Amino acid sequence: MSAILKFLKKQLQHRFGPAFLLLYLFIGFSFLARIILLLLTIAHISYNPLHILLVFVVGLFYDSIAGLFFTGLLVLYLWLSPTWWYKQKAQRIILYGYFIISLILLVFNLAGEVIFWQEYGNRYDFIAVDYLVYTHEVIQNIIESFPVIWIFSGITLSAVAIFLLIRKHLHYSQQYLMRFGKRTIWFFGYLVIAVSAFFFLTNRFRFFSSNHYTNELAGNGMYEFGTAYFTNEIDYYQKYITLPDAEAFALMRQQLATPETSFSDAVSLNTKRIIKSDSAENKWNVVMITVESLSRDFMAYYGNKNNITHYLDSLIPHSLFFSNFYATGTRTVRGLEALSLAIPPTPGQSIVRRPHNSNLFTLGNLLKEKGYECKFVYGGVSWFDNMGPYYGANGYKVVDKSDFTDDEKHFSTAWGYCDEDIFTRTLKECDKSYSAGKPFFNQVLTVSNHRPYTFPKGRISNNPDDQSREGAVAYTDWAINDFITRAKNKPWFANTLFIVVADHCASAAGKVELPVTGYQVPCLVYAPNLITPQKMERLMSQIDLVPTVLGLMRMNYPSKFFGYDIFRLEPGRERAFISTYQKLGFIKSNKLVVLSPGKKAVVYNPDFNTGTAVKSAPDSTLIKEAVAWYQAASSMFRKGEYKFR
Repeated sequence: MSAILKFLKKQLQHRFGPAFLLLYLFIGFSFLARIILLLLTIAHISYNPLHILLVFVVGLFYDSIAGLFFTGLLVLYLWLSPTWWYKQKAQRIILYGYFIISLILLVFNLAGEVIFWQEYGNRYDFIAVDYLVYTHEVIQNIIESFPVIWIFSGITLSAVAIFLLIRKHLHYSQQYLMRFGKRTIWFFGYLVIAVSAFFFLTNRFRFFSSNHYTNELAGNGMYEFGTAYFTNEIDYYQKYITLPDAEAFALMRQQLATPETSFSDAVSLNTKRIIKSDSAENKWNVVMITVESLSRDFMAYYGNKNNITHYLDSLIPHSLFFSNFYATGTRTVRGLEALSLAIPPTPGQSIVRRPHNSNLFTLGNLLKEKGYECKFVYGGVSWFDNMGPYYGANGYKVVDKSDFTDDEKHFSTAWGYCDEDIFTRTLKECDKSYSAGKPFFNQVLTVSNHRPYTFPKGRISNNPDDQSREGAVAYTDWAINDFITRAKNKPWFANTLFIVVADHCASAAGKVELPVTGYQVPCLVYAPNLITPQKMERLMSQIDLVPTVLGLMRMNYPSKFFGYDIFRLEPGRERAFISTYQKLGFIKSNKLVVLSPGKKAVVYNPDFNTGTAVKSAPDSTLIKEAVAWYQAASSMFRKGEYKFR
């Protein structure tokens, strides 16, 4: 121990000593974060001794690299500061201020990592990047969710206390003279390491275990944040297993062939085909209620004992209920992508948030061409997550927070007006279309089931002051009940399909990176005058909802959708897609194929009750199918083949 202290003290007696000190502080905070996160998930990690060792060895490696980036500005200052200035006492003000700010950031990041881990079960990812971009919603969320003044006071006091302990060590470097030429050698040595790490290092070295939590513990939060920021979109052809395009699309044509389908081209690198019904089209109205974070586990049907979805559970016997239904991802924009484009999740960010995403083959563009008025109704600012620009460029009129009149504003959450206000505005939009003699399709996105879980008083028995997720779910359930009850008095009710579907689960965290239980969500279609109630227990993906609904409406249309009309699909061909921004999952025949960067494919036997998974023998046929679906989707979007026209 004394040798280590002697070594550290010697490094501090150096012109770049403050940078070494900040680097060690960064590594120390990262180590502390890893210990805390380990304790939070101790029951779920891999207990392989080698894996435990690698958590800390690989973790130290990423901590050191992230620390190099964190100290960059300080290294630049120490390099450029002339000796005559650096020896001045006044110069210490800059060093002191820099260290206090850095320590506040380190303490804040430690708290942020713990909170993020508890919420999402992983290090920083795309969600954290979004939180940095959409500051208004996030700041409001934080203010309503946490005792901000106390937290920030505690962070500042902790940072100042640490600074007082290390302050004297900052003085050592002033006693060490170093000419500019020698400082330049040190600086460029730092620069070579930092630039090499930026361009050539990835986060793939931490994926040494099949246990999700173990791999996440080996990462560094700030490093993962940077990775998420710079890998917004991932090139499928560079990172994943591929087939020759002709083979992939030939396989896709086989997979998409169903009785109502005919392909016009003998060979083509797209999914374009004609869907033809055997009876007359039904010009039904459609209201799609997309519920924020509605996990299946919230419903009594799936075993919940708290009666928080009383109304939705009561609808099941009177609805077409899809009981084995899987969301494609873990973000709202991923769900919106699946429910509008009926396309498998492509790696990286959702298409909703990507460039070149206008005039795509969406349900909105399709129904608009058939004379429907299509609208996306949202109680928040639709600029968030690029939802408004996306829907506005793809056949929908966007109605968001800015369009609400004063009499429509009853209660506001951090994310927008509460669910009942959104539904009140939706009723008005339905009335407008009906009065104009137009069939309508309105997609509604709720907001209340999201931290900070605020909702109006007097609606349900739960106390809003508790800010509990159960209360938010119960309130959303109440609001849907209130909406449909009011809709029953409308002249258009009898000719309307009401779809209730989740965008994603409340949490997809688990021991494995793609736990199947983290993606199963409720979905039902309620239309007492139009649909015969039944329970559909076959495996379904979120991308199957649009073709299935169009099939119920007997719609004839040219299609590029990747989804199935589940009622026209012979048994045995069901499949579902689940994903993170890097991992692409394919569920079929009780197997799970996971495609990942590095052109890797692993087959698992998943447990559909616990979400765990055990590696299985490779299945080349199943892997080829998974590759074909994902490759075709990526290819068509990248080449502009998924355009409506």
